[in-house]
Amino acid sequence: MASHRRPKQPSRTRVTVLTATAAAAVALTSQAAQAEPTPSKSEVKEKVDKLYEEAEKATEKYNGAKEQQEKLEKEVDALQDKVARGQDELNTLRDGLGSVASAQYRSGGIDPAVQLFLSSDPDTYLEKASALDQLGAKQTEALADIQAKQRTLAQQRKEAQDKLGDLADTRKQLGVKKKEVQSKLAAAQKLLNSLTASERAALSADESRANRDNSRADLGNSVPASQRAGAAFAAAQSKIGSPYVYGASGPSSFDCSGLTSWAYSQAGVSIPRTSQSQANAGTRIYSQGGLQQGDLVIFYGDMHHVGLYAGNGQVLHAPKPGASVRYESINNMPFQFGVRI
Repeated sequence: MASHRRPKQPSRTRVTVLTATAAAAVALTSQAAQAEPTPSKSEVKEKVDKLYEEAEKATEKYNGAKEQQEKLEKEVDALQDKVARGQDELNTLRDGLGSVASAQYRSGGIDPAVQLFLSSDPDTYLEKASALDQLGAKQTEALADIQAKQRTLAQQRKEAQDKLGDLADTRKQLGVKKKEVQSKLAAAQKLLNSLTASERAALSADESRANRDNSRADLGNSVPASQRAGAAFAAAQSKIGSPYVYGASGPSSFDCSGLTSWAYSQAGVSIPRTSQSQANAGTRIYSQGGLQQGDLVIFYGDMHHVGLYAGNGQVLHAPKPGASVRYESINNMPFQFGVRI
């Protein structure tokens, strides 16, 4: 017959430990929940705007690397063309010298001076001897030309090789900057996805309203600083409503410096691609009161954003992802200076 024993009751010490552990776990869970509250719509928007600003910084670096890549590609192409032409010229020089050497070989290898001395006609001897001296001088000159062309060709080949190395480094840098931009934009999208559908719709409606409202700004009586500035500003105005796309420079989408460089190109003026380079493209104007329509306006301490002055304290620019080309108050961003092209 089986014995039935009463289960052993836990000791008071064990009960105390288990109770304390459970209480601690509940407290930690409660603290974790308190430490990571669900961000509000306004907090998410603030974080997203910050990520967009960081993405724009990375975008301007990407644009700079892309501009450098295009410049290096042109230089490499020009150098390779030079090398090809130089090789053709060298081959022509060698062919010419080779023809003379072949003719001498076919003559039997007898010293030409001896052959002339054995001539029975003194007049012919003198005439051919003079021609022989000239031929020697021409051969010497041809050899010197070949040596000079070889040195030049070697130098051009080395220069082309160095440029190819620079191009490879720039392409690598371009890939790094592109990933950085994409990472910032992905982080911003993840934050937006954390909102409810109604909150996302509200943010989208706010941005759409800003695009509509800011496309009808009061520009006052501002006039362009020059005919080319006026033409550039008019070109940018024609793109109001076009979407912001990182790395884009028109004609259907733009980032900030893409819009300004495209606008000035429509006026027949070539300016650099990035906002940092555009900051040095003309005469700087440090007073907002001195700005005129069409002047470039540089924002932020690292100069990563640029727009066109529109008048009455307004700028025309490509603001950020999700926004369109539009007018905005110059005071919405930290103004640095203007640039008159």
